[in-house]
Amino acid sequence: MSPVIEQAVQARLVASVPRADTVHATLRYDRADPFAVRMAFPPPATLEGTEVTWEFSRELLATGMTEPIGVGDVRVRPFGYGRTVVEFHAPEGTAMVHLRSWELRDFLERSEDLVPAGREHLYLDLDHDLAELLGDAC
Repeated sequence: MSPVIEQAVQARLVASVPRADTVHATLRYDRADPFAVRMAFPPPATLEGTEVTWEFSRELLATGMTEPIGVGDVRVRPFGYGRTVVEFHAPEGTAMVHLRSWELRDFLERSEDLVPAGREHLYLDLDHDLAELLGDAC
């Protein structure tokens, strides 16, 4: 089994005007970084015109599907029937996307097949991380 899972999802980007654009985003989970999920948006969906990737905890995404969670840059909450809202807060403003909950559930189930929830610490390579952190000091 590959140590990385990627899944394309359709995200509805909610703007301040009464319309919502559908953009393609990619969810990514890497066993080498077992606590994190990455969500990448293609250049046409961003203000900068370049791909933008947000990183947040897998637990935040899982919990946010059933109850509001998050007080920082990323916040997640259920929305109506079959949707989950992810809000990304940055100095430039806030981006709010609606995602199909079934797509998120599928992604999370696949990630848990790779690294079971609550077992993430067993997949950390602390020796490598410490060596990388202290690399210039030695």
